[in-house]
Amino acid sequence: MRTPLLRGLVRWALVPVAATLAVLTTGAPGAFAAADPSTVAEALREDPVYVDPAASDQLSSADAEALADKIRDADKPVFVAVLPADQPEENLFLNLRTETGITGLYAVRSGDRFGAQADSSVLSNQGVDNLVTSVRGTDDVKAQLNDFVDAALNNVGGSAPSSWGSTVDDGVPVAGLVTTGVVLAAGGAGVYALTRRRRLAHEQEQRAALEKLRVVVDEDITAFGEELDRLDFHPGEPGADDAMRTDYEHALDSYEQAKRLMAAATRPEEVKAVTQALEDGRHALALLAARREGRPLPDRRPPCFFDPRHGPSVADATWTPSGGATREVPVCAADRARLADGRDPVIREVTTDTGARRPYWDAGPAYGPYAGGYFGGGILPGLLIGTMLGSMMASPAYGADYGAGYGDFGGGYEGGDVSGADFASDDFTGGFGGGDFGGGGDFGGGF
Repeated sequence: MRTPLLRGLVRWALVPVAATLAVLTTGAPGAFAAADPSTVAEALREDPVYVDPAASDQLSSADAEALADKIRDADKPVFVAVLPADQPEENLFLNLRTETGITGLYAVRSGDRFGAQADSSVLSNQGVDNLVTSVRGTDDVKAQLNDFVDAALNNVGGSAPSSWGSTVDDGVPVAGLVTTGVVLAAGGAGVYALTRRRRLAHEQEQRAALEKLRVVVDEDITAFGEELDRLDFHPGEPGADDAMRTDYEHALDSYEQAKRLMAAATRPEEVKAVTQALEDGRHALALLAARREGRPLPDRRPPCFFDPRHGPSVADATWTPSGGATREVPVCAADRARLADGRDPVIREVTTDTGARRPYWDAGPAYGPYAGGYFGGGILPGLLIGTMLGSMMASPAYGADYGAGYGDFGGGYEGGDVSGADFASDDFTGGFGGGDFGGGGDFGGGF
């Protein structure tokens, strides 16, 4: 296994001979040959970040190493390549993914353009697009790549390839380890006391966050119970069939499950399962209503973003929060009509520590699991861009306090080492697309 220094040398050594000769003979940045995808892929199999010699002025070796260490420490399959400005775009991602042979999220910065694509098992097409959108327009390469990686590490599934190795050096002398052990043992009592105090303080903060959150979630459970009471459905009524009865029983079971899970919750992150149950129950009610009215069954859609108690959304609508970026959010029929008329949507507000009423996405970190249970998969990052909660969830410290970030909401990830199990023919087939590489993609579109 390689030390960080050795990994850095390997990365910078794995460059095309032709490109190196171009440096020696021309010295002009514009004279660099385009990066060879096979060479880039070879480097990425050894290290998560590759900087082509023609783009060395965009990201220094120290910054590239720091970025690589961040990805490696997170044990996530995130690959970053910084390539020449005139890099051909056609099938670039497809070629990189094929040559590398590793399931993951691939990001490329080429000149002033940036884009990314991913295997669907590690991140959805919408999730990639949301990540790219969140860093679009950032001119500083170091800032853009770090922001992208920070958000990506909280979203992608799977694990880093074993070929990246470890930051531990196999050549560390045994005597050194023994000496270190003695020193640690000598200071063990003090460290234990400090750790215990911190742990107790952390547990107290978690309990306080859960109790604040419990009030809001109990309101959501009560609201769903009231929907069931107003339903006026009887399993034995004329016209009721087995499918209707199944939907009704599913909704009742979800209600009971939500109450049971909330009563048993001991940490804020456990709330995610509660709101997942409520979302599942409301979908069952939507199916039941469609069957009773003879309408086509609705597709499974996330709840209304503005207030999940409104039930499943019916469409995506463009919304620009005060001081924030425009984004697409799922909305219920009533809020869609309000937005179309130029009115404000009806937003789920909660009481903050100061006593003020704020939207749940601006009320503190505990609402991450709350939102995550309602909005699974890769949809949540794009919804929360520029909000207090979105900024909190993008930090590594968030995962330690409130469970994993929004990336694990919805589960079902495979990903991992050298794998092409989910690499379909329509994955990774595009280039950057558009002037700013467009958005993201599941290897089927452009940037």
